[in-house]
Order: sequence, then structure tokens, then C-alpha cells
Amino acid sequence: MPLLSSNTADKNIVDRSKPHRNSDVARAVKRTRDRLSQQAGNPDFDRELLKLHARAIVNSAAAVPLLVLTIAVAGMAAGMNADTLIWALFTMGCYAGLAIIARRVDRTEAADVKPGPIRNAFLAAHVLSSLGWAYFASLGCGACTLDQFPVIKAVILLMAMAATAIMTSSLRGALPATFAVPVAVYAYLGSEGWMPAEPIMVALLVVALPFFAYVAHHLNRSSVMLLSFRTEKDSLIAELETAKAMSDEARRRAEEANLAKSRFLASMSHELRTPLNAILGFSEVMANEVLGPMGNDTYKTYASDVHDSGRHLLDLINEILDLSRIEAGRYQLNEEPVTLLAIVEDCCHMMELRARNKDIRIVEEFEHQLPRLFADERAVRQIALNLLSNAVKFTPTGGEVRVRVGWTAGGGQYISIKDNGPGIPADEIPVVLSAFGQGSIAIKSAEQGTGLGLPIVQGLMAMHGGEFELYSKLREGTEAIAIFPPTRVMEQLPALPTKVAAGGRRR
Repeated sequence: MPLLSSNTADKNIVDRSKPHRNSDVARAVKRTRDRLSQQAGNPDFDRELLKLHARAIVNSAAAVPLLVLTIAVAGMAAGMNADTLIWALFTMGCYAGLAIIARRVDRTEAADVKPGPIRNAFLAAHVLSSLGWAYFASLGCGACTLDQFPVIKAVILLMAMAATAIMTSSLRGALPATFAVPVAVYAYLGSEGWMPAEPIMVALLVVALPFFAYVAHHLNRSSVMLLSFRTEKDSLIAELETAKAMSDEARRRAEEANLAKSRFLASMSHELRTPLNAILGFSEVMANEVLGPMGNDTYKTYASDVHDSGRHLLDLINEILDLSRIEAGRYQLNEEPVTLLAIVEDCCHMMELRARNKDIRIVEEFEHQLPRLFADERAVRQIALNLLSNAVKFTPTGGEVRVRVGWTAGGGQYISIKDNGPGIPADEIPVVLSAFGQGSIAIKSAEQGTGLGLPIVQGLMAMHGGEFELYSKLREGTEAIAIFPPTRVMEQLPALPTKVAAGGRRR
């Protein structure tokens, strides 16, 4: 019953039927990409441009009325009549209406802005403001003391035209709508008086209008480019959010899978080891005929086969558990001073019978008088046995396994086990170093294995801060080297000095 509950919990953990939280982000990415793919003239960009135009008008709402009021005060001081004041009030009223429209658009959400009607409303307001500037162009000053009043009017119109070109660059056609009529009125009235300076000022205004329109057009293109860059930035941010969401989801699934694996191994190791111990014990009793003869040699052979199969399955379970503990960081090292040379010699003696059955010669090349290592003896023994077992397994009959133990150039110690087996192709070395990985040639030419020996060696060496290297060449053999770092080597302490007492006796 507890096992059933655990399995149910694992199923709930890895349940993937829940909606992914990155679906909203995916929709946001689609929206931003759609915005990025649009160009000027499409509704979304037109809405943004109209919002920019409205914001520019609102921010400069006091600039043009202040200019108009300054001109009116200066004109009244110069002796102009009340028409100047009427013009100022009318022009400021026109710009007030334009500011009201702009403020309303600025407070409206971009999605609710209707490009067609809003554009027409803006252009109508600009045309209305052009009547104020046309009125200004028609003003005269017969009683004032200003000799070059037409020139002053032209300069004021040029200043207003330049300011309007900058403020209305986001709305195409706003500048001609505002100053086409004033320039025409100024040119018409100037042709009647035809003073020497007036033709020059008329020509200057006529040329300035398309020039400032050209400048406004380029500013408009810059605004469109800025909108495109902003949209691209939003797209990149959305892409990063998507990648982060996918990474978080993948990490969550990996953690859930790892937890499910840990629970499975924890429960199955107990569930499998308990009957395996009984199988191994009973099969060994029957194979050795401890309780009496079986009376049938075939049954005795079957009992031996059952024992060997159970032993193989138990070794496989132990290797899987060791690898899972190493990968999860739960493998505890019991570090103590050990002699690497003695451990490797014991392992060679343990593998001697197996090598002799295949007519394989184990050659020992050891550097003697090596200092001790500070390491886990069980782990070091497992490293040596795994490497020796692989070498004997994949070496053909009559071959040779060369085992070396010695110093490294950096002051560490190493174990090198080299065989003259079939070798491993270069592209398969990452495969054999992965869990359950086996080379194709080795599978065909040698007995089957679990593919966990080398990954366990690699993990145990990493826990000791060492390195594991694997070199192989086809039809020449393979060399596996386990290198322990110099920090694991224990220096020999000098002998304690002894005091010589009187009479020559040591204490």
C-alpha cells in the first residue's frame, strides 16, 4: 500500500496536463512581432504617430500663444491699432482649440484612437490656426514708427513656420495646412505695395515653406524609425521572457523528474534487494547442496544460473544507486589516509583469476614508496575495479592489460590501465562516458555490460577533485587514466626529535 501511494504521488508530480504559464507571453510575442512588421500608414503606427503629435502639441501649448501675445504687446507699443489685439485673441483661441483636441487624444488609449477622424480633426484645427496667421499677414502699420514692418512680419512668419515644423513633424501635411494660406496672403499683399525688400521676403517665404516641409518629413521618418526600434525592443523583451519562462518550465520538469526518479530508486531498491537476497541465498544453498544432494545435475546447474543472474542484477542495482547518488550530490566520501599502490595491487589480485580464464596477462608497473592519499578507500577501490574490469572484459584472449601507478608532472598521483583490445572510435567516446552508453565495436566483440562503470568512475574522480581521461585508438586499444590532484597527496612529516638524557639513554 505505501508503494502505491508513492507511485500516485510521483504521477501527480510529473503531471503535464496543467496549462503552461508562458502562453500569455507567447501571445505578447505575437503582438509585438505584428507591430514590428508594420510600416507607416498602417493603423498601429498611425495611432502612435497621432499620439506623438498630440503630446508635442500639449507640451508646447503655451509656446505659440506666448509668442502671439508678445507680438501683440510689441505692436501695440509701436503704435498699431486695435486690430493687433483682435488678431492675438483670435489666434490664441485657434491654438486653444488645437490644444483641447491634442489633450483629449493624449489621454485616450492608443488602441481606442481612430486614425482617420483624429487626423482630420487635427488638420482642421491647423487650417483654422492658419486663418490667424493669414490675418497677421494682412495687418498693416501706417501710423507706427517701423519702416520695415513687412520684413518684420516675414521674419515672424519664418519663426512660426520653423517652430511648427518641429512640433507637427509627427503629422504629415500639418505644416502646409498651417502656413500655405498665410504665405499666399503675404505674397498677394506684397505684390500690391512692392517695396524693394518685399519681393525678397516673399521669395524667402515661398522657398522656406517646402524646405521646412522637407525637414518635417525627415523628422516624421525619424519618428517612425524610433517607433520601429521601440517595437523591436518590446519584441526582444518578450522573447527573453519567453526564453525565461521556457527555461523555468524545463527546470521545474527536470526537478520533478529527478524527484520522481529518487523516489522510485528509494522504493525499488528496497523492493528489489529484499527478494534478491532471498534468491541469492536459496540458490547458493541449492547449488552447493548444503541440505543434501539434489539428485538431478540439471537442477543444480539451474540453481547456479539463478545465483549468477541474481548476483548480476544486484550489481546492476548497486551501480544504478551509486550513479544516482553521485549525480544528486548525495554520495558521502569517507575520507582517510589510504595507500593507492596497495589498493590497486589488491584489485589486480582480485581480477587475476578472471584474467587468467581468458589467458590475459596483467602487467604491473608501479612506482614504489608513494605517499598516502587523503581519499575514500571504497571509492578508490571501486575506481580501480571498474577500470580493470572494463580492460579485462574488452581485451581479447591472449591479450595484455598494463597497470601503472605513479606520480603526475604536477605532483599528484595517477592510475593508468591500458589494454590492447578493439578500441573505441573517437566519436563514441562521449557515448561510453554517458550513463548506459556502450561503444558499437565493444558490444560486438565482448560480453555485455551495464554501461555504468565509466560514468561512476568519472563522478567519483570529480568528487575527489581529480580528472578522468580516456584515450583510445581503433584496433590498438584503450587507456583510462584516473588522476588525483596534488592537494590529495599527504606529505610525510619529519620524525620527532628525541632528547638524550645523561648517561646516553634516550627519552
